[in-house]
Amino acid sequence: MSISVANGMVRYVLVSCDYRNKWGKSKMTLLSYPKLLLNSDFFFLVFLRQHETVIPNELPLIQEVTTTLREWSIIWRQLYVVNNREMFRSVRHMIYDLIEWRSQILSGTLPQDELKELKKKVTAKIDYGNRILDLDLVVRDEDGNILDPEQTSTISLFRAHEIASKQVEERLLEEKSQKQNIDINRQAKFAATPSFALFVNLKNVVCKIGEDAEVLMSLYDPLESKFISENYLVRWSSSGLPKDIDRLHNLRAVFTDLGSKDLKRDKISFVCQIVRVGRMELRDNNTRKLTSGLRRPFGVAVMDVTDIINGKVDDEDKQHFIPFQPVAGENDFLQTVINKVIAAKEVNHKGQGLWVTLKLLPGDIHQIRKEFPHLVDRSTAVARKMGFPEIIMPGDVRNDIYVTLVQGDFDKGSKTTAKNVEVTVSVYDEDGKRLESVIFPGAGDEAISEYKSVIYYQVKQPRWFETVKVAIPIEDVNRSHLRFTFRHRSSQDSKDKSEKIFALAFVKLMRYDGTTLRDGEHDLIVYKAEAKKLEDASTYLSLPSTKIELEEKGHSATGKSMQNLGSCTISKDSFQISTLVCSTKLTQNVDLLGLLKWRSNTNLLQQNLKQLMKVDGGEVVKFLQDTLDALFNIMMENSESETFDTLVFDALVFIIGLIADRKFQHFNPVLETYIKKHFSATLAYTKLTKVLKTYVDNAEKCGITDQLFKAMKALEYIFKFIVRSRILFNQLYENKGEADFRESLLQLFKSINEMMSSISDQTVIVKVCGGLQLGFIFGPTQRHVQIIMEKLLRTVNRTVISMGRDSELIGSFVACMTAILRQMEDYHYAHLIKTFGKMRSDVDFLMETFIMFKNLIGKNVYPFDWVIMNMMQNKVFLRAINQYADMLNKKFLDQANFELQLWNNYFHLAVAFLTQESLQLENFSSAKRAKILNKYGDMRRQIGFEIRDMWYNLGQHKIKFIPEMVGPILEMTLIPETELRKATIPIFFDMMQCEFHFTRSFQMFENEIITKLDHEVEGGRGDEQYKVLFDKILLEHCRKHKYLAKSGETFVKLVVRLMERLLDYRTIMHDENKENRMSCTVNVLNFYKEIEREEMYIRYLYKLCDLHKECDNYTEAAYTLLLHAKLLKWSEEACAAHLTQRDGYQAATQGQLKEQLYQEIIHYFDKGKMWEEAIALGKELAEQYENEMFDYEQLSELLRKQAQFYENIVKVIRPKPDYFAVGYYGQGFPTFIRNKVFIYRGKEYERREDFEARLLTQFPNAEKMKTTSPPGDDIKNSSGQYIQCFTVKPKLDLPSKFHRPVSEQIVSFYRVNEVQRFEYSRPVRKGEKNPDNEFANMWIERTIYVTAYKLPGILRWFEVKSHMMFTTVEISPLENAIETMQLTNDKINNMVQQHLNDPNLPINPLSMLLNGIVDPAVMGGFTNYEKAFFNEKYMHEHPEDHDKIEKLKDLIAWQIPFLAEGIRIHGEKVTEALRPFHERMEACFRQLKEKVEKQYGVRAVVSCLLTSCFKQTRCPNSALQTAGLVLPLSTGSTDNDVVNVL
Repeated sequence: MSISVANGMVRYVLVSCDYRNKWGKSKMTLLSYPKLLLNSDFFFLVFLRQHETVIPNELPLIQEVTTTLREWSIIWRQLYVVNNREMFRSVRHMIYDLIEWRSQILSGTLPQDELKELKKKVTAKIDYGNRILDLDLVVRDEDGNILDPEQTSTISLFRAHEIASKQVEERLLEEKSQKQNIDINRQAKFAATPSFALFVNLKNVVCKIGEDAEVLMSLYDPLESKFISENYLVRWSSSGLPKDIDRLHNLRAVFTDLGSKDLKRDKISFVCQIVRVGRMELRDNNTRKLTSGLRRPFGVAVMDVTDIINGKVDDEDKQHFIPFQPVAGENDFLQTVINKVIAAKEVNHKGQGLWVTLKLLPGDIHQIRKEFPHLVDRSTAVARKMGFPEIIMPGDVRNDIYVTLVQGDFDKGSKTTAKNVEVTVSVYDEDGKRLESVIFPGAGDEAISEYKSVIYYQVKQPRWFETVKVAIPIEDVNRSHLRFTFRHRSSQDSKDKSEKIFALAFVKLMRYDGTTLRDGEHDLIVYKAEAKKLEDASTYLSLPSTKIELEEKGHSATGKSMQNLGSCTISKDSFQISTLVCSTKLTQNVDLLGLLKWRSNTNLLQQNLKQLMKVDGGEVVKFLQDTLDALFNIMMENSESETFDTLVFDALVFIIGLIADRKFQHFNPVLETYIKKHFSATLAYTKLTKVLKTYVDNAEKCGITDQLFKAMKALEYIFKFIVRSRILFNQLYENKGEADFRESLLQLFKSINEMMSSISDQTVIVKVCGGLQLGFIFGPTQRHVQIIMEKLLRTVNRTVISMGRDSELIGSFVACMTAILRQMEDYHYAHLIKTFGKMRSDVDFLMETFIMFKNLIGKNVYPFDWVIMNMMQNKVFLRAINQYADMLNKKFLDQANFELQLWNNYFHLAVAFLTQESLQLENFSSAKRAKILNKYGDMRRQIGFEIRDMWYNLGQHKIKFIPEMVGPILEMTLIPETELRKATIPIFFDMMQCEFHFTRSFQMFENEIITKLDHEVEGGRGDEQYKVLFDKILLEHCRKHKYLAKSGETFVKLVVRLMERLLDYRTIMHDENKENRMSCTVNVLNFYKEIEREEMYIRYLYKLCDLHKECDNYTEAAYTLLLHAKLLKWSEEACAAHLTQRDGYQAATQGQLKEQLYQEIIHYFDKGKMWEEAIALGKELAEQYENEMFDYEQLSELLRKQAQFYENIVKVIRPKPDYFAVGYYGQGFPTFIRNKVFIYRGKEYERREDFEARLLTQFPNAEKMKTTSPPGDDIKNSSGQYIQCFTVKPKLDLPSKFHRPVSEQIVSFYRVNEVQRFEYSRPVRKGEKNPDNEFANMWIERTIYVTAYKLPGILRWFEVKSHMMFTTVEISPLENAIETMQLTNDKINNMVQQHLNDPNLPINPLSMLLNGIVDPAVMGGFTNYEKAFFNEKYMHEHPEDHDKIEKLKDLIAWQIPFLAEGIRIHGEKVTEALRPFHERMEACFRQLKEKVEKQYGVRAVVSCLLTSCFKQTRCPNSALQTAGLVLPLSTGSTDNDVVNVL
């Protein structure tokens, strides 16, 4: 194969490599790589030899691209292997892009500006790819070059990580948006603006109205059931065209001021309401006599625009059809119809609806007109959101009041039906003069002087939800009020003219305290009077307008009778409106109003400034420019006085703090714009500087710290105001007072320096925050490391300790601490000790430092992919830990000054450092591992050797750390680093030796290491190499010791055996095959039982129990729990903690716990239908309830359960599971089953074929053996897997209590339960085959298997005891015949018993059994026996078999009474359809009976024999026992012969 190589590319090809990441480790070769990868031109650079370092003479970026491609390609291949197609394609595209861009850079033909842009694209692509592949974050400088951490300050490194992380997140959002069909430029525009707008172009209204109409379009939130925008109003003529024909193809509107909150709405609908304008009822045709111009509901059209608002759909050319839904009746409320349409899945529109195009545009109205002139021009209607946009820019003056007619309730009065109420809205001043053209029914329409509502026909409680915008000049607001008049409208013109206003309501726009009418609903009072009086404003303006005002004035608002107030009467009618004020000049907050109008009452100025800090932030930012103007005007107009300076400064800090809040962060540009364009206070700089200096000088005074902290956070903008103020001053006065300005700044900085140098803990956060803010403003300053260490280190440490991980500043503080420690040299650490002076201070400092380090290591504040930052922190921490360890050795090791807790904290910290995830190199790719080793070395070895030395330094103090330090040291030794293990495993021997020296044993050490080893191995630590090293190293040490040679060797062997089992358990723990997991679990728990580790034994019992419950093995779960119960006594002895390892058990004594366990075990036995076992436990528990606990209530409940169990035994038919012998042969199997034979208990109704299939699924590579004979050594020693499986028969082992024959229902349980012996019979032919009779020489080879435990038990299978594995006996043909006849008789007997016990059993099985025996073709199945054994030849050749032949004859004779009872039962139960079959069977039986009785004699049983349990009988006991007769007496039969037999 030839590969073409472009100029400048690295010429290497990989032979093999490995890679570890979240997809696992993969070992690969060139030949296994997919063909499609080999077809790429870049194959040569993708793979480099695993340990080969290439240093090409190239740009750093080209080297990075090469390294990145190498790393990505390995993951790419792994993605192909695991069939992750989507990610595979993504990585392929990224690789192709990088190769293309690499070639372009190497070509050297790009201009500098294009090259710069291309480099940005390359680095952005690399960073994005690393993130989605879970690789490390790369940090760069401004030119895109990778930062060298050794040449970069810690703070700069931290900030670079923050920037890089943010850029990658933005890139991820871009990619996500691209997948949703949003182009990058558009997404960038949307990301850059907090405002959005929805552009709507109405193409046509296809709707048969028949009259003029108003088409009102708006945005609607269906979940909140409210409109969120003004209406866009188009007046439509009866001819089907717009009334303004000039706008025929220009019906465009833009819904503006949408913000991020609107984008987060779950749903947004575009709603169109159609209001008919004409006569009351359309069906009335006599138009001359009818009232016209009435607004009547007609219908709605609704479209879900959520996807358009969210940007998922973006096609401005696509015309959307919005189906029209007419009102059901003309008194249907329009909003009700809207909600019905939204809830309905589809609308029966009959082709009627609206055609529109829609597009989401970024920006406010000014930006939109500028950037989308082809869509939005001056003629486009602007429908604003009802409410403020998220950002109110300076200069955006607005004074709108939205008034919504909500609902009313009007008495019909003298009329026979409810009124047709029309509400007229208008605005009047206090003189009664109407304000003209101030009401806007919708965007795109002219302003009107009065608005008339929709009329709902004969509705007592109309609900309108109609909104209009009222825009009044600011100077007229305080004199104006809204007036609502109510009039009944008649369909007949003549009657309608005579209808007068029947009531009035009003509300003033300005409240008594000077604030605007509150937002929300208002329950207005409906007044009645003569129509002329109602038109006179003086008649009602002095009266209360709302029911709340009425109550405030002492009147009842709920009286049934009408109240007279002046010349007006309060009606029983009700009327509600809601209002929303959107004004940048009118506030609803009294405190803010007081500040804005501060000149009107300067006496309250101090109070108003203080109250400002209590005003809601949302209200302040709405009036940001006016508020800032007011503050600086107060400052400037009081320039000669300092009375208000501090209060104004505090208010300014409060406002800056608001803008810094995430909730209002979008107002940052507003503040910047204000400072640059609107701020004009030329002398503000002097006052701001002076107040700030005062705060800093008094930093430690009570009450100052908090305010100073806020000021420090606002420092950036305070200095911007200072600088801007000074610039404006210079422009006016040409650098006048420059020296004074410089001096004031110098004094301010000196004060800040002194505050930072103070040792007070009160100013800790202020100092750090101030340091950070000054860093932002002035850049880093050169301070001596020693001073920083003395003044700040402990302060920063304590701040880090006190901060939560969710704090936004935690990363910055940890970076500060790391930066300080990084700058410290050896002498700084030495000096650190001297500065504390007292011993207690040293201990406290080291204690809190160790705890802090451990917490930071255990729960890192930086993300896992900030590898450079984390490794820098680790490097610094390692050096600090070693320095502090040196302090421990020097100051706290001698007997007098030894600090146990301090040393303990050190060891725990050091082990936590060593075991942290970011240092486990074996989990990384080879490239990353090599990079870390090259730059930092293996820090685990460094700290590990230090821990070893520190341990040995302890001397006589070691015993104080045993057994507590066993676990941490074990964690350290389990790290998979060979040299570290060799260096630290000997510590264990030192611990053994130390404990032995003091106690003459090492029991504490042994107990602890066994407990901890179990947890560690289960958690994933430890391997085969560790087991070997542990064994070798400790044995060497023990054998050299005079006293520990024997006990030490025993201990080591014990631990090695435990490790073998635990490693097996861990290997199989996540196996899908739960049976393997169960085997390993039993393996471990048996080991713990053997070494008498009760706590661990119980722990694994519950693991096993949980596995059984997952598989519905309730019987086995019960037996498993029973092992725990057997460890307990029926006593009041306290229950040790390890005995109650499950939260579900609340027991103080062993007896209580045992009772709870028994109840649970009985429950599981019941679910497993093992009622005999449940009864046995119940009896033991009943004894306790009756004679020990005297809990008769529990006893009665238990006895009821037992009664049910007894009934179940005799009435419920239980499935009999089959048993299977399974042999696992070959070295390919795990050790715990290799070359062993097991007996398995099958599931209910499971056939051997199904069992085998299940078995082979678990071992897909195994080969099924076709023979049942034991395999030879060649199979056992082979590398393959061979499975042998066959059915075995359990041997009945009836309990001794059954000393007399019992019901088959009782015995049947023991045939398949509580069995330990199993047999397998194989037919073996001896001698020549006899074609006439195959039974003559058919021998049986019977193998007996004995399991280690009875089945069922804690497993569904048990191993066959090795010494009993193949106990084989031979059964002669005659003995086989006797067994067969015995089994046949038993079968008949059992079947008959079942029918006697349960008359409802089906008859078919009995029919088949009886017919198979009595049919002449079979003749009882014993014809062949007669031929084979009942002849002179056989008797002559086998005289020793005489007794056996007689026994066989006896069994044949005894078959007749059994058959007789069976046929009698069959005759009683047979249907008429089967009567001929029965009669034939009876005839056959008579022939059989006659033949048998003639040859072998008559066997008969008297009735008393059956009723009195064999007390009297006509046949010998031996014969009965041989026959196994257990038949109860039955009376009556239609067959005389059967009766004779009985």
